[in-house]
Amino acid sequence: VARTKQAARKLAVGKAPRKQLAAKVARKDVPTAGGVKKPHRYRPGTVVLREIRRYRKCTELLLRKLPCQRLTCSAATALQEACKAYLVGLFEDTNLCAIHAKRVTIMPKDRQLVRRIRGERA
Repeated sequence: VARTKQAARKLAVGKAPRKQLAAKVARKDVPTAGGVKKPHRYRPGTVVLREIRRYRKCTELLLRKLPCQRLTCSAATALQEACKAYLVGLFEDTNLCAIHAKRVTIMPKDRQLVRRIRGERA
């Protein structure tokens, strides 16, 4: 699309800016709920952005050391248990494939077959 200049507009000469109605001005000055002023509330997200800026500047740890250690230790233990369960199941099925092929020794092709049957590798 070609760019074009905006057409010049004629200014309205002699018109002063509009003034607010007296009713609107009077309404703003009246305190709400019988003299009790509402507490100031920031718009949603303003305080969050301020906190983000504050935490980016600071260098201290946001999580205490011991709770963080406990959390990471339990997460590592859970990962280890899951890995162990997966590998035990994989080797059980691999052994079954080797026995089916009338062998005692498991081979990489048995493991590949198991993963292919399970749908883990296309």
